[in-house]
Parts: sequence; C-alpha cells; structure tokens
Amino acid sequence: MTIKWISELEIGIPVIDSQHKRIVEYINQLEHARQARSAQEVMDVLDELVDYTLSHFAFEESLMEEAGYPYLNAHKKVHQLFTRRVSGFMQRAKAGEDVTNELLHVLKAWLINHIKHDDRDYSEAVRINMEMTTGKVKARKGSWFSRLFG
Repeated sequence: MTIKWISELEIGIPVIDSQHKRIVEYINQLEHARQARSAQEVMDVLDELVDYTLSHFAFEESLMEEAGYPYLNAHKKVHQLFTRRVSGFMQRAKAGEDVTNELLHVLKAWLINHIKHDDRDYSEAVRINMEMTTGKVKARKGSWFSRLFG
C-alpha cells in the first residue's frame, strides 16, 4: 500500500514540504520494488532513500539552528535514532534477509508521525525566521537599489 500525500502532512515551509514529498515518493518506490519481488531494486531504492533522508535531516537541522529553535538537540536525537534504526535494516538486508515488509511499515509510520508532530513543532520558528531573513534581504536590496537609482 502506497502513501498518498495529503495536505495534513504539509508544515507550511515549501522547501521542506517538497523534500517530504520526495521521501514519500522513495517509500512508494520501495513498495513497488517489494511488489515486484526485486531484491536489487529494493536495495537501490533503499540506498537512495537513506542518502536523500540524511541530506534532508541536515538541511532541516540547519534551518532549526538558524531559527534558534530551542529543541534542536532533541530533534537531532530523533533523527539519529531513526538513522541508526534504518542502518540496522540495511545491514540485515545486505546480509540477505528480506526486511522489506518490516522496513516499509516502520518508514510509513515513522515519517507520518514525525511530520505531524516533530516537524510541525519547529515549523513556526523556522517560518518566522525565514520571513524575517527574506524581509531583511528585500529591505537591503530595496535600499541599495534606491540609493543607486534614486
């Protein structure tokens, strides 16, 4: 069963929502590989999913740090625990064990819960910081432009 992206999963930060959608696509590709009973495709998708998710976590954490999000360390811990858990699945899969059903169950449940709770918790602080930063950049550009051509 694939995951359908629904508006309740959006946290209101377009770049993060886009990354979350991409992770959902990877999970759905993994589901397709499971249905096709292709161990190689499962491993290929899993490798891509892990790489993408790690870069997403780093990006998300940098936004939280820039925003001064007070629970950044706790959020990082959640990411680290999840990464360790998925690494365990990868090791088992590389050893020849079929972990696809268990892994899909964990990925789907974890992602939806993480977005709806953990990510939603930081979204307001990051959104406010992004708006303030964008506003400052626009103000500087406007004043520079005004000075140059005014």
